[in-house]
Amino acid sequence: MSQLRVFNTSIFLFVIFLIQETLVSRINFPIKGFSLYIAALMVVLSLEGRTGSMAFGFIGGIIMDLSIAADTPFGQWALVMTVMGYLFSINKESIGDFTETPVLFVGFISIASGLSLIFFAILGALLGEEMGGIFRNAQLIFINSLWTFLIIPLFLPFIVKMRKIMMTSREKS
Repeated sequence: MSQLRVFNTSIFLFVIFLIQETLVSRINFPIKGFSLYIAALMVVLSLEGRTGSMAFGFIGGIIMDLSIAADTPFGQWALVMTVMGYLFSINKESIGDFTETPVLFVGFISIASGLSLIFFAILGALLGEEMGGIFRNAQLIFINSLWTFLIIPLFLPFIVKMRKIMMTSREKS
């Protein structure tokens, strides 16, 4: 993985983060919200190799920690997304089966985004943060996964195309 690719992917993730913070977070979804950034990051992590998924998980988590709305300790999202990148990297062979079928891939991304929110809630509870009630958190995670399943197919071709553009010629072959 080249330094240019790391830089380009980081810029791409930051742009998606800005879109999330300025546009998507202002949309009033029925019931609860949707995180385009988490979904896009899960797509990037699932398409990366072993080292790329951990590296981009950490970089994506650091970008999420920059959110103005976050009341969490700095580094909590970085740890959660690094763990998600690790899970993607050790299960790379199984993930390959999901990426070949679009419906399964979208389902996999929605489950992975829900799993990252579960890890975030567990880590927040371990750090002593007030995370709210279990029913409320379960509802938020379920609704976020549902919105991810419904909305990410609109953005999936764009994310995959951008990833291919950011790859160097050596990585494309």
